[in-house]
Amino acid sequence: MSLSRFNAVLCLLLAACGPAAAQDVTTLKKDMIGQWELATTERSKTCVVTLKSDAAPQGFKLELEPACAAALPFTKDITGWSIKGLGDIVRLHNAAGETMIDFTEVETGIFEGMRTNEGVYILQNLAAARSLAKSMDQMIGDWSMVRGNGQAICTLVLTNTDAGNDNFQVFLKGKCDPAVAAFNPTMWRLDHGQMILMSAKGETWQFEADDNAQWRRVPDSADPLIMLREQ
Repeated sequence: MSLSRFNAVLCLLLAACGPAAAQDVTTLKKDMIGQWELATTERSKTCVVTLKSDAAPQGFKLELEPACAAALPFTKDITGWSIKGLGDIVRLHNAAGETMIDFTEVETGIFEGMRTNEGVYILQNLAAARSLAKSMDQMIGDWSMVRGNGQAICTLVLTNTDAGNDNFQVFLKGKCDPAVAAFNPTMWRLDHGQMILMSAKGETWQFEADDNAQWRRVPDSADPLIMLREQ
């Protein structure tokens, strides 16, 4: 291929790639406009951030609710936000444009960022975050584990006590079936629509909600285990 032909092809490729990248940035910016919850992974500390489309030095304007500085001290220096990288990084920065935290999308509408010596923070659509919090609140309390024939074999207490890594403490209450006692779950969490029970040894039992507002262990078996909320 001649040099002139190579240059012509290169120009065409650059022309094709340029608008696509710009469109990604434009799309992400549009998707980010609105209210978000900035929180620690276990949501013990939260802050509402409103990302705006108005231009500002180094990027775009944002608003932080008054309680943010007390909940998450590093936010007191945040003055704006911007899209960086290849259009895949949401950056919160200070007045000088210095990075306070960078977020990348790990799931649809959920962004994850890390601050050195502090840990991981989550940026999530506010409505979705509050819906999750409501779902979590509804899970707290006493649950009966029963077999498919309706026989109760154990009572478990799901708490909102932080156990690290987005997990919460769970306790067995009273005498339990030997299989449940041997499993001895110590933590639980909601994950992609499943209730996950975890033992101290790292074993897990997964439950999915069925049409009767019960949680059935998966994969299903001939002698299923069902979690029922106690009244």
